[in-house]
This record gives sequence, C-alpha cells and structure tokens, in this order.
Amino acid sequence: MANITVIGGTGYAGRHITAAASRRGHTVTVLTRTAPSAPLDGVSYLQGDVFDDVVLAQAFHGADVVIAALSPRGELTGRMLAAVTALERLSASTHTRLGVVGGAGSLFVAPGGPTLSGTEEFPDEFKAEAAEMHVVLDYLRGENIDADWFYISPPAGFGDFAVGEYTGTWRVGDEILLVDEDGQSTISGADFGEVFITEIETPEHHNQRFTVAY
Repeated sequence: MANITVIGGTGYAGRHITAAASRRGHTVTVLTRTAPSAPLDGVSYLQGDVFDDVVLAQAFHGADVVIAALSPRGELTGRMLAAVTALERLSASTHTRLGVVGGAGSLFVAPGGPTLSGTEEFPDEFKAEAAEMHVVLDYLRGENIDADWFYISPPAGFGDFAVGEYTGTWRVGDEILLVDEDGQSTISGADFGEVFITEIETPEHHNQRFTVAY
C-alpha cells in the first residue's frame, strides 16, 4: 500500500481520486485550502496553501505519490505553472512520484491536430484554462525535469455536470481524444479516480501524458 497525498482533494477530480485511494486501502492525506464539508472516513486532512513552503513540506513528508488535482481557477488563475513547478522540484528532491490531473483541451482531435481547444466547438470561456494546463504539460516535458511524473487528461465530457456511475472499465489513449461510437467522450468521476490509483499501483506511464475514456 502507498502513502498518497492529494493536493486539491476536495474538488471534483480530487475527491474521486481520494475516495478511490482510500477504498483500495492506501493511506491518504488531502491538502486543501478550506476544511471539507463532508470529510471521508479514514482520510487525513491538512489545511493550507499550495504556495506555503512549510505546508508543502508537510504534504510531501512520508508520501510515495503526490497528486496535483488543481484547476487554474479562482486564486490559481495564472498560477498553475508556478504551483506545478514547486511540486515538481519537491518531487525530484524527495524522490516522490508526481501525478497531475490535466486538461482535455491539449488533446488532439485527430492525428496531426488540431487540439480540442483549437476547434470552433470548444467554449471560449474555457480556452484560458486549457492554455494554462497546456503550458504545465509543456513544462513537465522539458529537458531539465528530474521528477517521475504522469499527467492524465480526462475526456471532453468530464466534470460534475456528468458525474456518471462506476463501471470499473475504461480505454487508455495517448495524445488523441478518445470518443465512443456515438462520438461521446466521457468517463465517470468514480472511474477517473480509479484510473489514478491503478497507475499508482501498477505504474505504466513514466514522464508521460495519457488519456482515458469509455
């Protein structure tokens, strides 16, 4: 079993990852800015800011894997690269694996492009977020990165607007957006959480981005 810290573990993706990790017997700590309204049994909560060096050191202490389940919204708007840079450097220095909840916007809709965020159908209000998460991915793919990281892009239809149900099955892709025979690109919150814990228990993607969907 692993010691897993989920940064942003009370958000949509983060709480599903936390629930999956706890359900599968791992020791889980959540770093969150505000106390959860419905804490999960068996999960430890650490309240603080991702930009607080002391709090981050606590979050990494004893962890085998740290997961960044953060979104470039609110106080993190325009600050995601700074946050992930700090996490990557701590991961490298502590030999802790780093997992990142990425965005779907940087996935290609077909070999050779365009990216999902570059299509006419992609909502304008989410383009800045997609661009910011793409910058994070480019940073992790840089030459001077020492951490063992993985970055999982969800499908296009992922979020609390489409929670879905647990199935225990999904498909894995690389740089191309996955869609089903009806043109839908979805996965439930519960299954997305299971994807992260499966990658932790059986590592297959080192310094790679991958995607999942039904």
